[in-house]
Amino acid sequence: MNDSYLYIIVALLPLTAGLLVTQVNPYHALILRGVLGAIAALVDAVLGAADVALTEALMGTMLSVALYAIAVRSSLVLRLGVIENQLIAENQDSNFQQLINDFRKIFSRHYLRLELVPYNSHQCLQNALVSKEIHATFAPKLVSNELTETYQTEIRVKRIYQIIESELSSPDTTINYVDVETSEEKH
Repeated sequence: MNDSYLYIIVALLPLTAGLLVTQVNPYHALILRGVLGAIAALVDAVLGAADVALTEALMGTMLSVALYAIAVRSSLVLRLGVIENQLIAENQDSNFQQLINDFRKIFSRHYLRLELVPYNSHQCLQNALVSKEIHATFAPKLVSNELTETYQTEIRVKRIYQIIESELSSPDTTINYVDVETSEEKH
């Protein structure tokens, strides 16, 4: 009996595993994880280990991919703190909406969803940033306790700061990196 097809199937295991490890897009990695589990189940079935093949098909392919999908989807959220009255439609100016749309566009290219989290005041925003409830703040700039037409964006995650700094080209906001570890030590 010619078992050359078995060698081809077994060779797909390290090839798929290599592709999985080098994958940048988390959703493509999920698909490859499912393919890897299916190939492993096929190899087990061909080699006569039906119980192991069934376990691999159920656990390694279906259940793990479903759990990974939930984990990836929930972990790719960027929480942006805003002042509560900015979210009310009649209080939104065109700059606010345009900048939020720009943020959504930038983050979607990096597989992130933008979640706006409302806070009552600038002080609440700063406390939430320092306590790591949110990743960034976006609020009107305060000058002598007066709100201005420009916005201040403060980000506590260095990589997100680098992404926004390189991709956002709006004069309507200033972007600052806040090292919350240093801020916590001062308090």
